[in-house]
Amino acid sequence: MTLIYCYDAYCGWCYGFSEVMRKINSEYKNSLEIEVLSGGMIVPDEPIPISATAAYIKKSYKSVEELTGVKFGEDYLWHINHPEQSDWYPDSTKPAIAMCIFKEIFPAGQVGFAADLQYALHYEGRDLTDNEAYRHLLEKYNIPPGEFYEKLEDELYKEKAEYEFALYKQLQVTGYPAVFLQTSDTKFFLLARGYTDFDIVNERIEKCIFENANDN
Repeated sequence: MTLIYCYDAYCGWCYGFSEVMRKINSEYKNSLEIEVLSGGMIVPDEPIPISATAAYIKKSYKSVEELTGVKFGEDYLWHINHPEQSDWYPDSTKPAIAMCIFKEIFPAGQVGFAADLQYALHYEGRDLTDNEAYRHLLEKYNIPPGEFYEKLEDELYKEKAEYEFALYKQLQVTGYPAVFLQTSDTKFFLLARGYTDFDIVNERIEKCIFENANDN
């Protein structure tokens, strides 16, 4: 069975859900396959500045903080509070490619890497469309920069990211984050849509595993 975490690096609610997923990963890493899929939440045909969404984020980020306990960093919020001065043009593609590269190297660490990407953006205020935004994580995970940056520009890994975007549509994911348990090639059980606390997700996983075991 595979636990599938559907997220996007730019999703503030996914950032708030990071700690729940860390706990789920710790609880089930030895009994379930756990995969992170990037959703392609922001993939514009033409670059769109942060000013297009800043007003919405300015209203919503406090709700994320209140419900989940995470904090958005001042360096991130500067771009939200001063969108007319920001040089950010959000795009989910590059962090999704980075995730595909990381999954190939450290498949067991993808939940942690997803959380690190979200922290880099939402707390540290790093621009995930900038190649340099990833360098500190290469040091953390001891990934050779030459290898990573070569793959970051490789069309193959862009295709892998776009394949994940397509999987999202097949799973009919309409909101972030989402968690599924795949029990067979054709059976997917939705465990969470939107922020859901650990106890509820954990209870649903246990129930799904129990019922699947009885069915077999």
